[in-house]
Amino acid sequence: MAVRQTVQQTVQQTGQQAAPVWVAPGKTVKFGAKGSVVKVLQARLKELGYMPGKIDGRYGGATQSAVWAFQKVNGIKPTSTVVAKTWRALENPKLPKVLAPTGKPTRAEVNLSTQILVLYVKGQIKLISHISSGSGIPYVEYATWNGTRQQFSGDARTPTGTFKTTWRRTGWHKSYLGELYNPIFFNGGIAFHGALSVPLYPASHGCVRLPMHVAEVLPGLLGTGVPVIVRGKFQR
Repeated sequence: MAVRQTVQQTVQQTGQQAAPVWVAPGKTVKFGAKGSVVKVLQARLKELGYMPGKIDGRYGGATQSAVWAFQKVNGIKPTSTVVAKTWRALENPKLPKVLAPTGKPTRAEVNLSTQILVLYVKGQIKLISHISSGSGIPYVEYATWNGTRQQFSGDARTPTGTFKTTWRRTGWHKSYLGELYNPIFFNGGIAFHGALSVPLYPASHGCVRLPMHVAEVLPGLLGTGVPVIVRGKFQR
């Protein structure tokens, strides 16, 4: 009764209805699970700006990447199993660390320390995604490019700095180091792109790998000439 009275007093004093409190189901949910609790998890992640894929009650790869992203933002060691600590964080979520407080209202921020992409549109968070950036492990690879077998080498870093989105391609784009899905370039040959493997550690040649379902929608949200801020350093 006291809670009800407090809400009624708030409405009377402010003329506004208090926002409902989200209460977690609290049940342990593992990858591959199905059912109403998974659907609640998916809906909550989507509400907070993460991308769990379809709200269908099936805990697959898209939902897993959204859980990882949420856990990383909230200082929880990423795991596919959702237990009490993650549920509590979903009740009282943290916002991602802002990398460019004075940046443009519409911008992309890549946090290499947490392996997170945050897209801001008109000052509001539009999307938060798990990523995998450059491994930092020097490479020497051979590939046939322009009809000639060539050697390619590099340091596999994703450089920090402030850049802007430039050209892009739709669908699979073949480069000399592999295939990129829906790439959006922002620093020379470095791009955001979808990949079939986006592990919980930096693994690319330098690009920012995205889960495939995120790469499907990002081109419609991230225009050309948009600032891309890359900061941090991943600690293995």
